[in-house]
Amino acid sequence: MSKRVSKAVFPVAGLGTRSLPATKAVAKEMLPVVDKPLIQYAVEEAVAAGIDTMIFVLGRNKNSIADHFDKSYELEKELEKSGKTELLDMLRSILPPHVTCVFVRQAEALGLGHAVHCAKAVVGDEPFAVILPDDLIEDGQRGCMKQMVDLFAEQQSSILGVERVDPKETHKYGIVEHSEIAPGVGRLQSIVEKPKPEVAPSNIAVVGRYILTGAIFEKIEKTGRGAGGEIQLTDAIAALMNDEPVLSYEFAGNRYDERQY
Repeated sequence: MSKRVSKAVFPVAGLGTRSLPATKAVAKEMLPVVDKPLIQYAVEEAVAAGIDTMIFVLGRNKNSIADHFDKSYELEKELEKSGKTELLDMLRSILPPHVTCVFVRQAEALGLGHAVHCAKAVVGDEPFAVILPDDLIEDGQRGCMKQMVDLFAEQQSSILGVERVDPKETHKYGIVEHSEIAPGVGRLQSIVEKPKPEVAPSNIAVVGRYILTGAIFEKIEKTGRGAGGEIQLTDAIAALMNDEPVLSYEFAGNRYDERQY
């Protein structure tokens, strides 16, 4: 029977050191982009993909993220009393009523692989999305994650969102080598974390969008510390490839990282 993606993991425990001093007292994911915090764009993308359970992997001092998606009785009451119905409707629409939020703690900053594994008890053995809010992806049509969920419905395989980057910048990304099986879709042959340009297998970079099967958790548990002394999700995905197909997907849309918004 075909499985569907109903859960998304948001690894948001990082300290945001690259955005200092703005993130000294404010979670990086709560910094505004135009009129909304960064994390809200990520959640809206997941909702648009039909995902209804949002799992936030938090670190210390990230309670503002939980507060943002919680109901604010006092504020809503004051807006209602003041007749500010437009603001009240906007506030209540931050999270649709059918969506559930779950918050788990990453006690130590041991890398993206470890952060994803913190969600295991909630995810179980279901396929799930991973969305890194740092990568803001704009697509006026379906949304990046909706594109990937649609592809998963067809293929029932793990999928990595990818884009082609300047070959000089491969050391900033996980880089894949793949064989194309359809326009924009490839089957991974190799994946390596942040290779130097002279040894990178390609310039096809993994960005902050994944759909993974539940089998990834066992691979993370067997993964030692890799680049930067952290438990790398890339290394666990490389191990997963030995047991099941892993696809790459060149999504439609424009990606903006923290240097661009």
